[in-house]
Amino acid sequence: MKTLTATIGNVRIGGESPIVIQTMCNTHTNDTDATTEQCVRLAEAGSGLIRITVPGPSDVEAVKTIVANLRSRGIDTPIVADIHFSSQTALLVAPVVEKVRINPGNFHRDHSEARKQFAALLEVCKKHGTAIRIGVNHGSLGSYITDRYGNTPQAMAIAAMEWLRMCIDSDFFNVVVSLKSSNTIVMVEAYRELVRLMTEEGHIFPLHVGVTEAGNGDSGRIKSCVGISTLLSEGIGNTIRVSLTEDPENELPVAEYLAARYDHRIASSMTSVSVSDRKAVATYDSPSRERLLEDVACDFGKPLIDREIDSLEIVGQYLDEAGTPISIEGSGLGEYLVDEVMQASRRRFYKPEYIACPGCGRTMYNLQDAFEEVKKKTSHLKGTVIAVMGCIVNGPGEMADADWGYVGEGNHKVTIYRKKEPVLRHVPESEAVDKLLELIANDRGSI
Repeated sequence: MKTLTATIGNVRIGGESPIVIQTMCNTHTNDTDATTEQCVRLAEAGSGLIRITVPGPSDVEAVKTIVANLRSRGIDTPIVADIHFSSQTALLVAPVVEKVRINPGNFHRDHSEARKQFAALLEVCKKHGTAIRIGVNHGSLGSYITDRYGNTPQAMAIAAMEWLRMCIDSDFFNVVVSLKSSNTIVMVEAYRELVRLMTEEGHIFPLHVGVTEAGNGDSGRIKSCVGISTLLSEGIGNTIRVSLTEDPENELPVAEYLAARYDHRIASSMTSVSVSDRKAVATYDSPSRERLLEDVACDFGKPLIDREIDSLEIVGQYLDEAGTPISIEGSGLGEYLVDEVMQASRRRFYKPEYIACPGCGRTMYNLQDAFEEVKKKTSHLKGTVIAVMGCIVNGPGEMADADWGYVGEGNHKVTIYRKKEPVLRHVPESEAVDKLLELIANDRGSI
């Protein structure tokens, strides 16, 4: 799908350009040394863009220092400022970075004022050659949208179009847009609807594609591949991020695989497939376990999401780290991958569904350790949706589908949610997982 082209420093997104991969720092922005060093590592690992959080006006000076540090070391990777709840911060940081990401749902608490501030931001970005990402999140649409259209994929697309029209009216086209959700079906439907609306209006902006709060490990990688590949296979997506609750360096190999596959530089290791009675049986000869995982997720995510097939069997072999062929079906890996892909495409749930953000400079507790502890202690709660979120920016919204939520407040304190309601606030981090389990036990009668 041919889109407009956005220019972010020395990187072009959209048009005829290849897919650009990116990630986000999880260091605290005011720790300029740590953030600089992480940016260097990410750039050297191949990230085409690097995003850092800018919580408020006082952090803009830190961003200036980080950018200056990077440029003095010969790192020219564009820096993206991530803004939430502070339109004034966006205006201040726009001259400093190559791109500003704003979330329309929380750009300013008053919608009419948000529009005024966005118009001002467009003028600043025009003056300094700064690009903008309009980043709509499923969980933070704003009541002015949800009151009329609900918290739906269509509402996400409509929300994005309002801000894109402001860009068009201001003759500002250096724009990328994203519609993220932790639910792969919501995410896919939202992007498809946005493409339809943009096509109708005659301006197709480049798209940043990702599954937000995908989690970690195999599940996070498979869920990301299922959602992202479904869209890339349709020509939807110009830049991608694989959001994992791990060190950001770990996101890049998966993103590079996706970019290489859908830029037609590599192909699946699947050697044959047959479909009968809506069941697919696929044979693989894969060079590694990781590659098999990615290939299966990309080969069958879209058919499962679109309900072209109902079940799946994986056979064949892969090579272990020593280069020894391992039977996919004999090792049990085939059955495991089928369960994971079915869950990621939301066709069948065999374990709890976890929503977990990757963490960033707003996270005020050890998110990765907390997530692992939550998973370990709740793995038997099949069908339960549990969210582990780093902070309140997208936490309460993005976990709207969750039965239970564990959200960082800062100062090593956590709020625990049941559905959308906070039921325990200011819980010390050291006690929060046990308190969560206690609440679940009381609710279910036992665990």
